[in-house]
Amino acid sequence: MLYKTIILELLQDQPALYEQLRSSKRLLPAMESYARDLKSSHEAWKERLSLQHPSSHPSRTASEALELAIEELRDRLPSESTPNEAEPLSLDAAMSFIRKHSPPA
Repeated sequence: MLYKTIILELLQDQPALYEQLRSSKRLLPAMESYARDLKSSHEAWKERLSLQHPSSHPSRTASEALELAIEELRDRLPSESTPNEAEPLSLDAAMSFIRKHSPPA
């Protein structure tokens, strides 16, 4: 699975966030961390969906699980319109928030 590619596209969809991470040389670590979170969420969703719908084809379950995991991650990414745009993005704070809201593995 190309989790890093998916994350890169999600970050590029938010130019201010992408540029801030890139210019502060935190793009790669953020991408890798988000990719790990996406993979964990994807695995958790696959497990839940396979238990809910045991007769579903595994590829359908995996596809649906990935869509749900991406949507979850997209909702957790810092938005373009943060309340205090003058304050720099804290990667640690963002990752802490994501970990708190991630489904259990």
